[in-house]
Amino acid sequence: MIRILIADDEPRTREGIKRVLEGWLTESYHIAVADNGVQALELLRQQPVDVLISDIRMPGLTGLEVVEQLSTIEDKPHCIFISGYSEFAYAQQAIQLEAVDYLLKPLAKKEILAALDKALRRRADKQAQEQLKKVTDVQLAELQQQTTHPEINKAIEYVRANISEPISAKQLAGLLPMNANYFSQLFKEQMGISFSDYVTRQRLQLAKRLLLTTSLSVQEIAEQTGYQTDRYFIRVFRAHEQLSPAQFRKQR
Repeated sequence: MIRILIADDEPRTREGIKRVLEGWLTESYHIAVADNGVQALELLRQQPVDVLISDIRMPGLTGLEVVEQLSTIEDKPHCIFISGYSEFAYAQQAIQLEAVDYLLKPLAKKEILAALDKALRRRADKQAQEQLKKVTDVQLAELQQQTTHPEINKAIEYVRANISEPISAKQLAGLLPMNANYFSQLFKEQMGISFSDYVTRQRLQLAKRLLLTTSLSVQEIAEQTGYQTDRYFIRVFRAHEQLSPAQFRKQR
């Protein structure tokens, strides 16, 4: 759901923006309104919103002051400032607060919708980054970067390219070619984790990305990440994430 707050002390402007948005939005949304800065700040503290459309000059607190007081809130809204005054200082402050846009009254429907579209694209980009953080094994990425051994780098590339297939240390050693026991020892020495642990973590990293970004079934994801049965995949996933794949997917 898209959550929007419109803050403006002019009822006509406030309701006009609301009507424009209601006529344009196609997905589920909730639009709240505030007629002064103090009320806007209270609403924002009670319920985070995705987009704040705020007049700059309002009773109690200016729109700029409202946003400044949200600096400690992790889930800050994407802000669109509106004003009846073409003052450079306002525009400069809006830029410093990372505003999506700064619009001058009287507002044109086209300008409002263009600014909202930009804000929603920023929201989508932020959500994509947050999803990426959930699926990225940071330690694994660091371990991969630290090794310079050519044979280990070949093994890493092979695992990435064949993650949906059965992979074993013996199989990799034969491809390099190298003694299987020596390969296992060398891999752990270079990477700090065993080869089997590395493969499992790569499989689970891909599985988490597929769970959050696709509608593939758990069985299909198990197949694409190299597990022969979804039952075994679920067991391994739960052991590492303390959640089942279905529970993890609900976090979207």
